[in-house]
Amino acid sequence: MSFHGLQAKFNRLLGESAAWKLLRADNAPYILAFIADLFSEESEVLFGQARVRLDAEIDRSRELGVWQTETTANTYLNQWIASGWLREMDDTLTKTDASETALRFCRSLEERTAGTTASHLRIVQEAVRDLAVAISPNVDERVALLEHKKAELERQIAALRAGVVSELSEQQKRERIREVYQLASVLTGDFRRVEDDIRQLDKALRIQLIEGGATRGDVLLSVMEKEALLSSTDAGSAFEGFFQLLCDQNRQTELRDQLRGILSQPIAQQLSRTQQQFLAHLMRELGRESERVFQVRRRTEESLRAYVESGAASENRAVDQLLAKLERVAVALRDGGIDLRADTALSLPVGPLELSSPETLRLRSPDEKLDTRGVEVKKNTRELSEHVLESLETVQVREVAENTFRTLTAKGPMTIAGLVTHHPVTAGLEELVAYVRVAKSVSAAKLEDVERVQLSDKNGVQFHATLPTYMLSAELFPADLDELVL
Repeated sequence: MSFHGLQAKFNRLLGESAAWKLLRADNAPYILAFIADLFSEESEVLFGQARVRLDAEIDRSRELGVWQTETTANTYLNQWIASGWLREMDDTLTKTDASETALRFCRSLEERTAGTTASHLRIVQEAVRDLAVAISPNVDERVALLEHKKAELERQIAALRAGVVSELSEQQKRERIREVYQLASVLTGDFRRVEDDIRQLDKALRIQLIEGGATRGDVLLSVMEKEALLSSTDAGSAFEGFFQLLCDQNRQTELRDQLRGILSQPIAQQLSRTQQQFLAHLMRELGRESERVFQVRRRTEESLRAYVESGAASENRAVDQLLAKLERVAVALRDGGIDLRADTALSLPVGPLELSSPETLRLRSPDEKLDTRGVEVKKNTRELSEHVLESLETVQVREVAENTFRTLTAKGPMTIAGLVTHHPVTAGLEELVAYVRVAKSVSAAKLEDVERVQLSDKNGVQFHATLPTYMLSAELFPADLDELVL
């Protein structure tokens, strides 16, 4: 593909990919951190529980000064659901394929392994050999390949019976168990894509019902065709393959026991605690993921069936067509110079109706040209007005921290009330909050009683405030004030 073709492709992905949009979001680190922490132990979390946890994280971040936001947790969660980063069903939240892809990308930045490891090469060689056997049209060639594989296995068996046990080196062990984790970690992403494909199928069929005027038989045929197409996709085939494994109790038990055996060996120490827990509960998580896919598919089929049988699609299409026809007639009447307020002899054999002129309709026609004759061109200025400068005045927390450190160094330990006596508050509550942020940043001791201070705002209005008692001292401050998290 040429440069321009690739550029067009990546530009399209930039606008369509929810994972890419998540990585480019202004508060992407906070979103990814919250999603990773929220689903660190469970694959499903109640919406109310997620809202409470996000509220707590936002309050804590405000106190630390790392995430200054006024948006509520409920608003954030709804925005993330609408963006396709979270999925809500039955008041329960789950990750989507987009968030799974973004998190996997971020983890890969720290968990990257050499791309030319022996483990990768071994997997490629085995895959190539199996594929060559499967697609070869020559029977003799296929037999020769299988005989070669059989001879290799027999040599390994003979060596073991002779007492020759070859052990993997520490480097090989580390490569192989990390490779097992990397391959297992992408399995859940396949199920996320199956869920997304099912929802896109439902959306496409509803649009087809509204726009295409299809009959119920056509819709059912389309459902069967798209279901077959869904099974042939990469995500769908992965799900079908796992479902076959799930139905085979022997293979399922074998895989579970082998994972437990690997994790009980010292080699498991090459993985982090989180990675070990993921592999230990792999079969359980895959079972839950497959059940969710069945639940989504079952609910989609039920809702689509109810939608078709109720005739809502036909009614919506008929109403849309009638409204469009009325708008076209209204526009034609207006453009034809017909008096829209003329009396008519219209009589409808129905109950009481409220009739109005077509002028009251919100017609889908271009707006009138904007009249700019009275607009005066004003040259921009490079100097800020006094009003703008006053609006830009804010409390500098770093300056408050420096003044606090100098005062504590000269006068000794004291509370915020004592500091205020040396540096009167003139900027209102914002400046007082700055003192509290400095106290929390240096982990000042919080006493049981409270203290009362007097302060004034920018307009000189005097008032009192009550706040917790923090005991500060110069020893609590780091040697470099830039290390403070303000």
